[in-house]
Amino acid sequence: MTTLRARALLLDLDGTLLDSNGFIRPRVRSALRELDKTDAHVMVVTGRSAISARPILEDLGLQGPAVVFNGAGIIDPHRGKWLEERVLSNRTMARALEFTASKAYQTVVMTAGAKFATRPRDEEEARTLIGLHALELVDPEDLPCENVIRVTWFSREHADSAAFAAELEGAFDDPIYVTHFPLNVLAEHRASPVQMLDVHPPCRGKAEALRFLEEHHGISAAEVVAVGDANNDLPMLTAAGLGVVMGSGMPEAIAAADRVIGGNDTDAIAELVSELFAVSV
Repeated sequence: MTTLRARALLLDLDGTLLDSNGFIRPRVRSALRELDKTDAHVMVVTGRSAISARPILEDLGLQGPAVVFNGAGIIDPHRGKWLEERVLSNRTMARALEFTASKAYQTVVMTAGAKFATRPRDEEEARTLIGLHALELVDPEDLPCENVIRVTWFSREHADSAAFAAELEGAFDDPIYVTHFPLNVLAEHRASPVQMLDVHPPCRGKAEALRFLEEHHGISAAEVVAVGDANNDLPMLTAAGLGVVMGSGMPEAIAAADRVIGGNDTDAIAELVSELFAVSV
């Protein structure tokens, strides 16, 4: 990467661009806005839904699009427009709802503009939904089955999220994209025992951002810097010319990194922008 001019910067949100209180540090915001004035492309690439990501994107004020739903969608936050949207097939959704009914896991179903969650059955399930925006609580049989971008399940029965994912993948033979992690990696759930599992339509995960940059701007993967902190960031971290992981990140992400920088409660991203893109911050 040092022999090439970096032409694009991809940034995860939670645990990366956002600090532990859920805010963008002022120096980091300033650095990204200055970089956005150049010919470099700056993209947020998040696992969040469009509903959840949009207020942050509006505050950040970048010119370009953003990847949401772990690569299943790309939005233009300025025009409120979806540039790309993948949805789960009717067959996959039928299997997903059967899985919900048979296992009785707490479930969230998301479309482009709405979120539906099964009604919490106890205080722990109610706490699990903290941080999920604009939820409509419904009975399991009333979960939507069409135009669904993501289904999320929560489990207290599994010791780790990989075991949870293995159980689900054994129940599906449909083409899907799966991400998973312990809920306690999120700041508002540090004490949670819950494991989280997301199912999306088939896609390259966050590496869809690199595909978009090449198709629309002629930017090769070797010219991209990707910054993240978690295992759902691995597709973009390993595909980019330089994969950068926050020092506060998950062990799997740190192990795959080309470079590790300071934690998300520091100005490490601003310093990285200054170094690699020659932007004063």
